[in-house]
Amino acid sequence: MRSTRIPTYLLVMLAFYCVASFIHFAHNAEFIASYPNLPPWLTRTKVYAAWLAITSVGLVAIAAYKLGLRVLGIVLIAIYAAFGFDGLAHYSRAPFLAHSLAMNATIGFEVVAAAVLLVASFCLLFRGRTMDT
Repeated sequence: MRSTRIPTYLLVMLAFYCVASFIHFAHNAEFIASYPNLPPWLTRTKVYAAWLAITSVGLVAIAAYKLGLRVLGIVLIAIYAAFGFDGLAHYSRAPFLAHSLAMNATIGFEVVAAAVLLVASFCLLFRGRTMDT
């Protein structure tokens, strides 16, 4: 029977991305009026709700992996990571220089963390084995 233990490095990357995502979403929620050209229907509460919905994908991914559904778990981790690139949509609403340093930093932090997690999940999926450390 295949181990349902999630590799430590993957848990670290999941946590890193989760924190980066929360920092970006919290900054977005708390300073929503300062973010350029966001739609008026977007509220602080909706931003936090979106973060919870996205994070639930990561939690379901962990649960699936732990239940022995390794491939499904890894695919869900990749999907969870891919959500991290959505922050780049801020730049479709206003250019980079229209955002503050803090806005750009939180967006960048989330994107980098998402990219690292996405690459790790693809490597794990396509290698078909774990690298427990």
